Amino acid sequence: MDSAVSLTADRPKLYRIAFILAIVTIVYNIIEGLVSMLLGFADESLALFGFGTDSFVEVISGVGIAHMVLRVKSNSGSSRSAFENRALSITGVSFYILAAGLVISGVYNIAVKHEPETTFWGVVISAVSILTMSLLILGKLRTGKKLQSDAILADAECTRVCIYMSVILLISSLIYELTGFIYIDSIGAIGLAWFSFSEGRECFQKIRHNTYCIDCGD
Repeated sequence: MDSAVSLTADRPKLYRIAFILAIVTIVYNIIEGLVSMLLGFADESLALFGFGTDSFVEVISGVGIAHMVLRVKSNSGSSRSAFENRALSITGVSFYILAAGLVISGVYNIAVKHEPETTFWGVVISAVSILTMSLLILGKLRTGKKLQSDAILADAECTRVCIYMSVILLISSLIYELTGFIYIDSIGAIGLAWFSFSEGRECFQKIRHNTYCIDCGD
C-alpha cells in the first residue's frame, strides 16, 4: 500500500524526468548530426556522414517520443495519437531513403576505390555516442520501471539500435585508422544502411500493429 502511495506521489516527478530524457535525446542527436555530417563531408567519410544523417532522422522520432511521454502522463491508458503515427510515418520513410542512399553511395565508392582522408573523428564521435546513449538508456529504463510504463521501457530498449550503429561506425573507423583498408568506410556505411532499413520497417510495423516497439518484446 505504501509503495503504491509513494509511486502516485512520485509520478509527476518521474514523468518530468522521462520528458527531460526525451528532450536531451533530441538535442544530443541534433548536435551529433551537425558535427558528424560536417566532419564526414570534410573528411570524405561516407560512414560518418551517413551516421550524422541518421541522427537527424532520430530527431523526428524523438519528437514523437516526447509527445508520447506527455500523452502517457495525461492518460497512461490512451492509444497512440495521430501526431505520433505521423512522426512514425515520416521517420520510416526517411530511414528507407537514407538506407537506399547509403547503399548506392557505398557501392559507388567501392567501385571507384574511394577512401576517406581520415576516420579519426568517426572513432571519437562513435565512442561519445556509445557512452551518451548508454546513459540515456539506463535513465529511461530506471524511470520506465518505476512508472511501470511499457511505452517508456520500449523506448529505452529501441534506443539500443543507436548503440549498434555507433559500434559499426567505431569498428569501421578504427579498422581504417589502423590498417588503411580503403573499402572499410564504405562497408561500414552499408552496415548502417541495414540498420536504417530495419528501423524504417519497424516504424511501419508499430503503426500497423499499434505497438510501442516491435523488437522489444512489447
